[in-house]
Amino acid sequence: MQYRTLALWGRLVAAAALGGCTNAQDGGTDALTSEDLGGLDPETIRAEAVDEFGVLSDVQTSAKRPMSDAKITLGRQLFYEKRLSKNQDLSCNSCHDLAAYGVDRRSGSGKTSLGHRGQIGTRNTPSVYNAARQIAQFWDGRAVDVEEQAKGPIINPVEMAMPNAAAVVSVVKSIPGYLPLFRAAFPGVGDPITHDNVGIALGAFERKLSTRDRFDRYMSGDKDALSPDEVRGLFVFMNSGCPACHTGPGLGGELYRKLGELKVYPSSDPGRFAVTKKEMDRNVFKVPSLRNIDKTGPYFHDGSQATLLDAIRTMSEYQTANGKLSEDDVQSVATFLRALTGELPSEYIKEPATLPGSATTPKPDPS
Repeated sequence: MQYRTLALWGRLVAAAALGGCTNAQDGGTDALTSEDLGGLDPETIRAEAVDEFGVLSDVQTSAKRPMSDAKITLGRQLFYEKRLSKNQDLSCNSCHDLAAYGVDRRSGSGKTSLGHRGQIGTRNTPSVYNAARQIAQFWDGRAVDVEEQAKGPIINPVEMAMPNAAAVVSVVKSIPGYLPLFRAAFPGVGDPITHDNVGIALGAFERKLSTRDRFDRYMSGDKDALSPDEVRGLFVFMNSGCPACHTGPGLGGELYRKLGELKVYPSSDPGRFAVTKKEMDRNVFKVPSLRNIDKTGPYFHDGSQATLLDAIRTMSEYQTANGKLSEDDVQSVATFLRALTGELPSEYIKEPATLPGSATTPKPDPS
């Protein structure tokens, strides 16, 4: 647990002990008083939130991965390119639908995504929005950044199922319109169409997939951006110890945590242990961001929680230091979390026209 979270929790618990927190239904939508917030005034709650979570940046930059408009343009084209899949029926956008907050909205198992020939993945698809700012990619953190992550699903036999990196390069090179885009994105490179550069371009596009919401306005000083019930929910969220895991501007994505710290969570997934082979990492997963959480169900790595309320109830029972929340507090936290739904960048995510292929462009392969 980070030091600032320990300090925050101590202050909130001490104040709650003095003032007593009312539940989400007691105060309705009337103006907040200190009695609604465990003895703390609303501005103190906002200041504590700013100290704990920080401010969300618009672009998720990396010194290691310099961006350019040309890389972003190429990355956008590749994100929607179905010919990067073996049967040419799947793109990055198929499982990370940008119009649906970056998750999979197709029919299927209801918990995990469908891949090549309808194969069902083993883990729930996380949102691509605000992902680049996170500590690593995938639930087990096996990819260091979005550029590395973007290459994986293309050659995963369960997902897009291209046989290897060479096959990816061959397809891209067979589409004449890609060469000038790659040359613009990677100037001075003799042969710019490589599998690594596909990942770099996709990552550049994804680094600007950032959403802002009313919580950001509230954190920037607009105390009326959140309703009284939402501020009360924020207090319950912090007072319950949720920021011990869901911290930082993304309210998550910065830490690894064992799922089931209070009691054993029923799952056969080894989590990060599969990457590190360290016993301490068994059942450890990257803490997901709570940005747009109301729009990105089902929840958890296994998609086992169908609704946001289910997820909050389960988290409080298995994970939080204070233990299982009352139903009033569950509803209050959900009210706050729904305020984390941001506005989608409709112009930025607009799908470009498909580039024409050539006589050498492979045909779909359903095998």
